[in-house]
Amino acid sequence: MSTSEDIKKELKALLEEQTDLNELAKKNDDIIKFGTTYQCWYSRAYKLVESLAPERLTEFSSYYLIDPKRKITDAGNYVIQDYIKGIGARTDRFNQPLWDTNNLTMIRVANQMQIIASLSSRIDSVLQDVKGHLSAELQDSELNAAVQLKKISKRAAGALAGVVLERHLQRIAENHKIVIRKKSPTISDLNDPLKQEGVYDVPTWRKIQLLADIRNLCSHQKESEPTDEQVGELISGVNSVIKSVF
Repeated sequence: MSTSEDIKKELKALLEEQTDLNELAKKNDDIIKFGTTYQCWYSRAYKLVESLAPERLTEFSSYYLIDPKRKITDAGNYVIQDYIKGIGARTDRFNQPLWDTNNLTMIRVANQMQIIASLSSRIDSVLQDVKGHLSAELQDSELNAAVQLKKISKRAAGALAGVVLERHLQRIAENHKIVIRKKSPTISDLNDPLKQEGVYDVPTWRKIQLLADIRNLCSHQKESEPTDEQVGELISGVNSVIKSVF
């Protein structure tokens, strides 16, 4: 099961617990059981909100956490934590509660559930951002390794830089839903379709083709030995492509 599917399954499970939480919140006799069930739910939900919608984490938490700055408790700032702690409503001069703690608790839970429900639309984009960030870090690390490797073997350094470029072009093709027929496409196999589909212009296509030629020179032992300048051009050119072509 993919990470996306795992998260969607967890979101669904969290949303399905609303009915049980509401049933427990209807009666004050079930406060302890409600607290135990809710605390477990909140810990799971908090992590998902933090990961998928960090800009809404404060709002999500505000329905649960007591505001340390509040001076008195009223219906507007009564939160789930109050209910779990057994804090009741203030009363009027006839000793009647000014608000329904059970109803307010269910409303706060519903508010949080609405935020959880909204997360489903964020899953794929957030995971794609994370994947892209990790890929960029890996590419930078591999190109730095190629720079160091050039001091020992220009062929090996050029081959490594070529692998970075090849993988990057494959990801671009996937992102643009461009079908590449070859099972193990080379840089040239990827470069032509990407230009034809308008992903980048002719100058970029020419630049990548030149980088492919240098990579081939490094990868084929029977060819002439690549120069230090050629390998340096390959590494810097690959770095430029992965930073500007998506």
